[in-house]
Amino acid sequence: MSADFSHLSVAERIQLVEDLWDSIAANPDDVPIPAWQIEELERRKANRLQNPQPGATWDEVQERIRNRRGQ
Repeated sequence: MSADFSHLSVAERIQLVEDLWDSIAANPDDVPIPAWQIEELERRKANRLQNPQPGATWDEVQERIRNRRGQ
């Protein structure tokens, strides 16, 4: 199924996307979660339990990104 929304302004299309997303988010139990994603979440949880030290702060992450980009 495909629809043509080119007759709508950009603002109207953005609003349409927001409304559509809100209608999906209203029933999160209806959104299927792929098995690979559940497995990845379980892997990350197990890793976190085995390595409970805190992760990087947002400032540290930003600094690493800036350093990689040469800024």
